[in-house]
Amino acid sequence: QVQLVESGGGLVQAGGSLRLSCAASGSIFAINTMGWYRQAPGKQRGLVVTMTNTRYTNYGAYVKGRFTISRDNAKNMVYLQMNSLKPEDAAVYYCPYSTYKSGAYWGQGTQVTVSS
Repeated sequence: QVQLVESGGGLVQAGGSLRLSCAASGSIFAINTMGWYRQAPGKQRGLVVTMTNTRYTNYGAYVKGRFTISRDNAKNMVYLQMNSLKPEDAAVYYCPYSTYKSGAYWGQGTQVTVSS
């Protein structure tokens, strides 16, 4: 089992920045993919960005250039630096963890609210 805890969400004005963090614990396998998805009310959960343990990244089209993912493999942490936030970025942000041996584990999410 893997547990994931997201933090860092909050209320920010349009154009502002936030940094999200996600801590993974439990049965962590070194070869894994972590990242961020988001879900706004009434919409499906969608990709923000993922990063493998070898730092291969896959960004969603609408955030590339504004959001940056990073990770600390030694601490089993992944971060999301979000700049130039827009009202349409408001959502619950979830941190998934997955490996080739297991399905995805998800955290409880952290709310990001962007005021215009």
